[in-house]
Amino acid sequence: MHNQIQKVYDAVLVGDLANIETEVDSALRSGLSAENILNQGLITAMDEVGRRYEVGEYFVPEMLISARAMKGGLKFLKPYLIESGVEPVAKVAIGTVKGDLHDIGKNLVAMMLEGAGFEIDDLGVDVSIEQFVDAAERGADILGLSGLLTTTMPQMPLVIEALRDSGCRDKVKVIIGGAPVTQVYADQIGADGFAADASSVAPMVRMLIPAVVE
Repeated sequence: MHNQIQKVYDAVLVGDLANIETEVDSALRSGLSAENILNQGLITAMDEVGRRYEVGEYFVPEMLISARAMKGGLKFLKPYLIESGVEPVAKVAIGTVKGDLHDIGKNLVAMMLEGAGFEIDDLGVDVSIEQFVDAAERGADILGLSGLLTTTMPQMPLVIEALRDSGCRDKVKVIIGGAPVTQVYADQIGADGFAADASSVAPMVRMLIPAVVE
């Protein structure tokens, strides 16, 4: 790995928000492309963060500080990515379903997906069925439905039903997650994907990409 890329990678890995912009700027000044810095520095680092979480080396606080550092680097890098014509992998609209105001898990998933190269449309919390459908109609490739309460889980199949009624179910993939949500439930309601935790979301969504991106 190029020395400057390594510094970007390391800054994300340790959550060095204070210096991530400096490291990204140094990488650009050394002649590295914005796309290279994104893929080999930011995205690769977040993949490693996810791996460390899965094996118990990192926990939620470490994931959060790394994700925040990644977002800081990406914010600085984004104008250069636009200038060079680099497109996001796909667009993900994510929100916590109607009646549920929990957002920590949803925010972490959004940051992990952004770190994996996806464009994120964060719909917030207490998101209505109509808002999810509208996001699909506005071009989201994937809808992410989050719910922490068993009482709000029934909103998820209602969103899928509304997508069918609107005629855009075949144009968007639906992924679900949250503490009470299981793979069995995802299968029952016809969701396209389920992730048990934030670290496993990006690999799962990447598997859905061929079906949504031409």
